[in-house]
Amino acid sequence: MYSIEAIQHILQAKTADRPLHEAQIEHLLLDSRQIIFAERSLFFAIKGTQHDGHQFISAVYQAGVRNFVLTELPEPHAFPDANFLVVPNAIAALQQIATHHRQQFSLRVIGITGSNGKTTVKEWLFQLLYANYAIIRSPRSFNSQIGVPLSVWNIQTQHELGIFEAGISRPGEMANLAKIVQPQIGIFTMLGEAHNEGFASKQAKLREKLQLFTAVELLIYCADDPAIQAEIQALPCKKLSWSLEQNPNADFFVQNPEIFLSHTHLEGNFQGQSHRITLPFTDQAAIENAIHCWVLLLHLGIKAEQIAERMAQLEPVAMRMELLDGQNDCLIINDTYNADLSSLRLGLQWMRQHEHGRKRSLILSEILQSGSTQKQLYQKISRLIEGYQVERVIGVGAATMQLQDFLPEGFEQNYFENTEHLLDALLQLDFQSEIILLKGARQYHLEKIAQALARQVHQARLEVNLSALAHNLRAYQRCLRPGVRTMVMVKATAYGAGSKEVARLLEHLRVDYCCVAYADEGIELRQAGISAPIMVLNPEAGAFEQMRQHRLEPVVYSLEQLRNLRHEALPYGIHLSIDSGMHRLGFDSHELPDLLGYLRQHPALQVKSIYTHLAASEDPQHDAFTHEQARRFQVAFEQISTTLGYRPLQHALNSNGITRFPQYQQDMVRLGIGLYGIDVSNTLPEPLQVVLSFKATISQIKEVAAGETIGYGRRAQAHSLMRTGTISVGYADGLRRGAGNGAFQVQVRGKKAPILGSVCMDMSMIDLSHIPEAQTGDTVEIFGLDPSVNELAQILGTIPYEVFTGISPRVKRVYLQE
Repeated sequence: MYSIEAIQHILQAKTADRPLHEAQIEHLLLDSRQIIFAERSLFFAIKGTQHDGHQFISAVYQAGVRNFVLTELPEPHAFPDANFLVVPNAIAALQQIATHHRQQFSLRVIGITGSNGKTTVKEWLFQLLYANYAIIRSPRSFNSQIGVPLSVWNIQTQHELGIFEAGISRPGEMANLAKIVQPQIGIFTMLGEAHNEGFASKQAKLREKLQLFTAVELLIYCADDPAIQAEIQALPCKKLSWSLEQNPNADFFVQNPEIFLSHTHLEGNFQGQSHRITLPFTDQAAIENAIHCWVLLLHLGIKAEQIAERMAQLEPVAMRMELLDGQNDCLIINDTYNADLSSLRLGLQWMRQHEHGRKRSLILSEILQSGSTQKQLYQKISRLIEGYQVERVIGVGAATMQLQDFLPEGFEQNYFENTEHLLDALLQLDFQSEIILLKGARQYHLEKIAQALARQVHQARLEVNLSALAHNLRAYQRCLRPGVRTMVMVKATAYGAGSKEVARLLEHLRVDYCCVAYADEGIELRQAGISAPIMVLNPEAGAFEQMRQHRLEPVVYSLEQLRNLRHEALPYGIHLSIDSGMHRLGFDSHELPDLLGYLRQHPALQVKSIYTHLAASEDPQHDAFTHEQARRFQVAFEQISTTLGYRPLQHALNSNGITRFPQYQQDMVRLGIGLYGIDVSNTLPEPLQVVLSFKATISQIKEVAAGETIGYGRRAQAHSLMRTGTISVGYADGLRRGAGNGAFQVQVRGKKAPILGSVCMDMSMIDLSHIPEAQTGDTVEIFGLDPSVNELAQILGTIPYEVFTGISPRVKRVYLQE
């Protein structure tokens, strides 16, 4: 905890012309929506491409925060109790405070960077070393220019080992992070293609990443890439390298892995001694990540038998929280892969974002190896529980009972010795209309509780990665000129993703407008608590009164609609659609005189925006027509604006047009399929991430003799002994029949499996003859990262839009957040 005077001194910040009020700072705050401990928080007003933290100073002040770091001084008299620290750059100030904080501690720190594997290596090192050290580590994948200082800020006196990951996307960033982390040990995972667009060459990106290690005592890396080997050799530190290829320059030789169905045997030679481990993984990336950990443990002097025992028990790193529908109108946040204070805080933040009137409940296991005394630990947890207004706590493990000493009298709480006892008591706990955060260390297996509480539905599921969706939104926003607003399409249940959850995230990310096709879609969003402006593309005349009640803004595309609206006397704005050449909806050029006359007669009618829709913005062969559409639209806009006496918002571009025609960004753009990971134009400077993954499970595996046929119509035949799997998805779920008869292949355990015969209504059959390790219950990826939705759409002769929106409502939506 620092006094505000100490922070002012650290930053050498200017202040308002008045003495600083006394204050103690414990929390660094960047988001006005995450205010919990207002009195002890320091708010950083950060300027971004789309949002400026200075715009929220008043709201933050009203919420009780009194301490601010900013670059522009507001009127001090409007904030009489505020401490304003004025700096040239708020992000640099955040990093400066974290750097100073790091310098106060002498703990050993491991810094990890690379293109992939950073978070996995960090989490596995925690699993492997928590019995030896009190560890502080980055929460989840906090590795950015903002995430690293927030991670380092959490260092406390009891910590003995820090493990921090650092990621970059452009030159000049890693030097900042190296000053903050100050690692003595470095791990370089690998060099891949991520963020190539930000650097002049792959070598330039490598050199930038290696700046994290300029002052380390030891660097661990794989010597099998000659480019990496050459660059690392130029560093002045001690190196500890390993090789899977018997590289003579390596310090640790690992024999060719013996890969079995579910595990891998590794044998290596280190400093003249032979070592053996077994990993519960078989994929190449996991093997390489584990070897980095293995080398570090050997260097730290951990006994070989302990290393082997711990490596065999490594758990997968689930870096995402799942949001599941529960029974009795409950929502379940499944975050059961680890438990510490940082990740608990993140889970509670997500709970607050999604609760929407539900009772807030927390199921929490014991937190192991926090570095604090039990009393200190559960006192901190109780503060978080009260700060985030949790209404019920259920503890698993004897130590959680210490919460009783700190929670107020009458607080609803239950405690169980273990997970099995809680399972036995679930019915008596009577969960009704609650949002339940499950937060547990892996060995408590709280996922059993999640399964018991979740609504039992069809086994096929559509995973919606909300973190990827947020990434895609920011990728497009970074292409916009300053001040250009963003309208996002959430029509057709947000392209199948689920309109309520997507709209909640978009509102949290402060998009300017949501857009739906019909009034009932907008009403559903309002009933779900969405307060952002909502435009309705195709409003029915009979729905105008309901639209008025729910503050929905209709698109008007004909004079008949205008007259109906005027008859209803709606007290809110409208949006005018101009047909510039697509010929779907909108005012044609010959209708403009009548439209202008009507607007002159009714000056009280408020026009919020005027827009058009481009017919082929993604296709270069139609660029001349796109420019002609833009010209026609501009003529119509100027005529209407002159008649109105003011200039409404003007917008024409969809996802593909945002990057292909930046000159037409105007006042606002409309983001649709691009938000969900589809870049048809291939013109974005950074790759989009996969948002929607359609998955099923293997229900049964059969041995089919040669000559036997499979499925309806006997359209598939086994020409030799065949191993088949029946999977829990069919055409009623959205896997259309055109994918059958070998036309499309799904993925099982990293391998492609063709669909056999006809797709049935509720299930399909796949060929598993070449995947002997496949088992009943395995996950089957229909589309996602591999195969992609584009592959399936091409097979079906359609487009990703149709595939996404064709996923049946009976398919469970699972929301993930990293």
